[in-house]
Amino acid sequence: MSAEGYNIAVAGATGAVGGAMLDVLNRRNFPIKQLRLLASERSVGKKLQFKGQDIAVELLSKDAFEGIDVALFSAGASRSLDFAPAAAAAGAVVVDNSSAYRMDPEIPLVVPEVNPGAIAQYTKRGIIANPNCSTIQMMVALKPIYDKVGIKRIVVSTYQAVSGTGANAIEELKNQVKAYVAGEKIINDVYPHQIAFNCLPHIDSFLDNGYTKEEMKMVNETRKIFNDSKIGVTATTVRVPVFYGHSESVNIETEKKISAEEVRALLKNAPGVKLVDKPQLCEYPLALDCAGKFETLVGRIREDESIDNGINMWIVSDNILKGAALNAVQIAEVLIKDYL
Repeated sequence: MSAEGYNIAVAGATGAVGGAMLDVLNRRNFPIKQLRLLASERSVGKKLQFKGQDIAVELLSKDAFEGIDVALFSAGASRSLDFAPAAAAAGAVVVDNSSAYRMDPEIPLVVPEVNPGAIAQYTKRGIIANPNCSTIQMMVALKPIYDKVGIKRIVVSTYQAVSGTGANAIEELKNQVKAYVAGEKIINDVYPHQIAFNCLPHIDSFLDNGYTKEEMKMVNETRKIFNDSKIGVTATTVRVPVFYGHSESVNIETEKKISAEEVRALLKNAPGVKLVDKPQLCEYPLALDCAGKFETLVGRIREDESIDNGINMWIVSDNILKGAALNAVQIAEVLIKDYL
């Protein structure tokens, strides 16, 4: 690790995840020598605060990465495809938050609590991929169980906040709630149906197999992160009228028998996990409680009485933090500690 710190670029700095990256870099005291903020033309010149200093946003271009050690990307898949290779060619290691490179066999897909050793593969292309937000929180919770008794099959249903779609979706939910209360016409532009007081079993586009892209991301990314092509995964992803925090109902079938108590014991001290599991006291993970927190909350742990080796649980995490910005910064932390 450099005593002087590292030159860091944030591509997509003016977006929700870019702003969260700056917050996480600050909160975790990441060793920064120089910080370069990059965005599209319409944001150039805008000033963002970091550690009490105003930093002007510069244009995201292929020439913007000279002298950069680590580039955190949250600018969308198309811009990552355009600019991440240029950043890597300039000598930066890219940590990309988009879907652009996740399933590329030459690019590691990393959750630091789960497969930090995969980061070593960054030398192939100079790029490390951040998984999908819903995949990340599930992996954090399941890793200790996978290591202890193995997992044959995962059935997951997600209840995902509108912030996963972006700022426009947050405004749409706010406006629809206001319109409902006022008795006015409810307008939907971002989603195909009203999201206020509703649940949409539809995240991303539908594929020929009847699943959505979001659902298949969870299937394929889980197998890649665990490096286990045999594990069975099926997912149903649902958009719900919550601003921040994805919730997941997860059912697993383990290779060997494990009790609910043993699962609680495993997760009590697991990295990145906070156990919230006292249902008799109405203490269980809530989306409202995870907002702004780094931990993934796990509770409602119980044995599935319909099969021999089954466990149910409820997993909640801040989709902008652990689902995106925090995970990216944690990757960068391992990178500078062990590889740069």
